[in-house]
Amino acid sequence: MSRRPAVWLLIAVVAAQIIGLLAFAGVREVRLLAGTEVILQTAPVDPRSLMQGDYAILDYAIAALPESLSDLPDGSVVYVRLAESDSGVWQSTAHFTGRLPDDGRTYIRGEVNARGRLDFGIGTYFVPEGTGHIIENAADVKVVVSLDAGGRAVIKRVLVDGDEFRPDGE
Repeated sequence: MSRRPAVWLLIAVVAAQIIGLLAFAGVREVRLLAGTEVILQTAPVDPRSLMQGDYAILDYAIAALPESLSDLPDGSVVYVRLAESDSGVWQSTAHFTGRLPDDGRTYIRGEVNARGRLDFGIGTYFVPEGTGHIIENAADVKVVVSLDAGGRAVIKRVLVDGDEFRPDGE
């Protein structure tokens, strides 16, 4: 009895897993490199996960829904139009449901969560163990994100009290 088909099947399964991981990482890297960079104001909370270590839960000032959209069900997609303020922080100027407007402006894609706020997929930021208190105790935390053409966000870096967050003290 030949074992060749089983070996090829194993190789194909392992190759498919590696390709999948590379594709996932590649999509995020393209968003980081080619996306529009914006700075968002946050309001952090610092919990601890026994399985994952320290992390900061980041709630964004732009995550509040206007009264006109407060009855949207969980999971509804909302595009928030952003504009840069004089301080350099980007703020919401309008909200749209359905399709992403094609007007050349900057948008971030969010989904309505169970708390009636928008989740942009950038609400968790993992930090080295024992450093979460730096973000929790900061007077001002901003997040620099990169937005792709569809409004999907990826965190590039975190600014704590005006400086880039460097838990190792560099």
